[in-house]
Amino acid sequence: MRAPLSWLGEFVDIELSPDALAERLTLLGMEVKGIERRGEAWRNVVIGELLTVERHPRADRLSLTTVTIGSGEPLAIVCGATNIAPGQRIPVALPGAVLPGDRRIDRTEKMGVVSNGMLCSGEELRLTGDADGILILPPDAPLGVPLADLYSDVILDVDVKPNRGDALSILGLAREVAAITGAAVRMPMIDVPEAGPAVAERLSATIEDAILCPRFVGRWVGGVRVGPSPDVVQMRLIAAGIRPISNVVDASNYVMIELGKPIHTFDAAAVRDGRIVVRLARPGERLVTLDHVERDLHPETLLIADADGPLAIAGVMGGAASEVHAGTTDVVVESAIFDPVSIRRTASRYALRSEASLRFEKGQEFRLGRVGADRTAQLLAAWAGGSVAPGRVDSAVAEPPPQRVPFRPRRAARLLGLEIDAADQVAVLGRVGIGVEPIAADGPAVSVPVAGGPLPLAAVVPAADALVAVVPSWRRDIVIEADVVEEIARVSGYDRVPTTLPATPMPPYRASPLIVRDVVRAALAGAGLAEVVNHALVAARLVETWAWTSPSAPASGEAAADGSPIHVTNPLSVDHATLRQGLLGGLISTVVLNRRRGRDDVAIFEVGKGYGGVGDRPHEWWRLGIALAGAFDIPAWNRGHRSADLDDAKGLIELLSGFLGLSAPAYAPLMTERTLHPGRAASLTVRDRAGLVAISGAVGEVHPALAASWDERAGGVIVAELSVRGLGGGELAPPRGITPPRHPDIGRDIAVVVPRERSAGEIETTLRASGGALLVAVRLFDVYEGAPLVEGERSLAFRLIFGAPERTLTEAEVEAAMTSVRRALEGVGARIRT
Repeated sequence: MRAPLSWLGEFVDIELSPDALAERLTLLGMEVKGIERRGEAWRNVVIGELLTVERHPRADRLSLTTVTIGSGEPLAIVCGATNIAPGQRIPVALPGAVLPGDRRIDRTEKMGVVSNGMLCSGEELRLTGDADGILILPPDAPLGVPLADLYSDVILDVDVKPNRGDALSILGLAREVAAITGAAVRMPMIDVPEAGPAVAERLSATIEDAILCPRFVGRWVGGVRVGPSPDVVQMRLIAAGIRPISNVVDASNYVMIELGKPIHTFDAAAVRDGRIVVRLARPGERLVTLDHVERDLHPETLLIADADGPLAIAGVMGGAASEVHAGTTDVVVESAIFDPVSIRRTASRYALRSEASLRFEKGQEFRLGRVGADRTAQLLAAWAGGSVAPGRVDSAVAEPPPQRVPFRPRRAARLLGLEIDAADQVAVLGRVGIGVEPIAADGPAVSVPVAGGPLPLAAVVPAADALVAVVPSWRRDIVIEADVVEEIARVSGYDRVPTTLPATPMPPYRASPLIVRDVVRAALAGAGLAEVVNHALVAARLVETWAWTSPSAPASGEAAADGSPIHVTNPLSVDHATLRQGLLGGLISTVVLNRRRGRDDVAIFEVGKGYGGVGDRPHEWWRLGIALAGAFDIPAWNRGHRSADLDDAKGLIELLSGFLGLSAPAYAPLMTERTLHPGRAASLTVRDRAGLVAISGAVGEVHPALAASWDERAGGVIVAELSVRGLGGGELAPPRGITPPRHPDIGRDIAVVVPRERSAGEIETTLRASGGALLVAVRLFDVYEGAPLVEGERSLAFRLIFGAPERTLTEAEVEAAMTSVRRALEGVGARIRT
């Protein structure tokens, strides 16, 4: 918001220097990003008076003038403007002068006549928008005085925050200055001269959606003469960053900058029968806007229309057909209040962010609908000679009462850390127009709003502890107690808030809630895997193809993978339209992408979330995904190329279990999962010392048929998706040291012949269950098929480790344990191979 101090000074007395005012406004929360001093670029430009104006003897479009600046000999200056006449006071750039843009003026010869300087237009001085004629100054402008003494100005560039739409105006900033200085704010005197038939005979308005347009105010101004605005008006608009167009359009822009109320003016001849309808767009409607672009209108676009069709996109931009032009004689003034969300969406939909939409989308003070219409009509009568029809069309004459927000002075002081009593708080709030009303001490308890939004919260306190802040109509941002406290801090001065350490002692140590995730990453990265981060928004086909048929039960305390896919309502593309439900699809896509680019050996992992919809609520869960493809070992002189297989993935899981202080994984065949090879897949469970599940999930090779249907490069990939306790946020189990054994262990090897379909995991479980307390470890070290075994059989060789921490075992104890193991194996249909 650009605020010229000359304009601001009409609303409030300013006794501070521009730099001091900028500093105080910044401390008040209205950051001044820059200070522009208009007139600094005018050097050697003074006020002169035309003595004579004659035609140039050698050029029809030039004039010979003599100019006096009050002292010295008259100056002969050649000029090309046609709006000059003897006796006028005008700006004169003397030889050696410098104009904006570093334009230098020298004594020159034009068509054989020496010109001693230049007469300046408003555009050349960056004062007005008129580039064709010379700037004509008031008759009482003192001769010889530098132009900067009369028309210099200081412009503050204020960064108004999104919640303070009321400050996007000269009036709004004047209220902030008044809060600093304690001066009174002066409102412009609005006295509309009315004549002729009543407005109801010429204009009517129908509001079809009072939610999107809670108030519409219209006025009729007839007999206007469209032309340039007064120079002082053009100067102010340019200083505020608005390009002057005509007196009618400039009047609406002037009110927008002055009061913060966007106004639109229509050529009344383009409004059929003077009947305006505020409605939503209908299918197939189009509108050529003021930027001369024909636009297809979306059904959610709010329009200003008449019986023939759209006239303007409400709150954003008018239509070219109803634009005020040089031949306009009657004008309809529209001053409405629109729903901020609707305007924001409309402006974004058509990429039409205007000064008007900027203010509408932040919300408008309800009474400005009436005040803005009256002020615009007043200016049109003064600047364009219009006749204002008596009365106004107003869809909501009754204005809402001011909002009342209870607050607790003692809590405000405590939150701010300031020694500021209730009386001082009342005085501070009064500086920004917020009144305060007491509450009867013996009255009922008061509900103090402490949180707004869709789930508001309130504190019920005794009436003696609270006061009621009466919020002025222009402060839409004050709705809860914290907003009132913020105003007290802001006006009192943020620099007054003392720097204090928290009174509550801080805890000496807090374990990182991400420690489990960090350990998982360190373990897998140390094993040579690279971490990837895939996009959570994926194609719907990816979710459908790589969905688990029956997800494993989650680890203890972790969320289950549950719910239907969540689709984005307005996706950026079809490849980012659905939230993923697992990590498998993203990992496969990463492997395929690497192989497509010639990198066949891939070992990656990802820690991420899956998402699903359960009823009408979203649901999410954390998972660890692993994918191995190509060579897992680097070939060397003592080993050749070896492709990654299921045992490599199981080894990584066992490594991870060790890092997390867990027991060894227990595996079970997984034959029904459609995403995995039925003979090369397993479900797994890892338990902690208390027997609770700490890791669960599935590991295996991608199903060949599924890989072929997706992409042949996905074939042979080993994948795992695991639920790890504490992955989303948790702590590690306390580490437990194990005393090295003082006595030697005793090992026994046993080979078990089982049917090929029996898994080694089942046999290992049987061995552990039957070995008793002396069995320390079980390790599979050989798998054999062939003679002398029959077809369909295989031999599994295990090493059993027995031991006791306090003594050396005897042969009899070990043999008794082995006997128990042999009986258990016979009970499950296995035989001992000799």
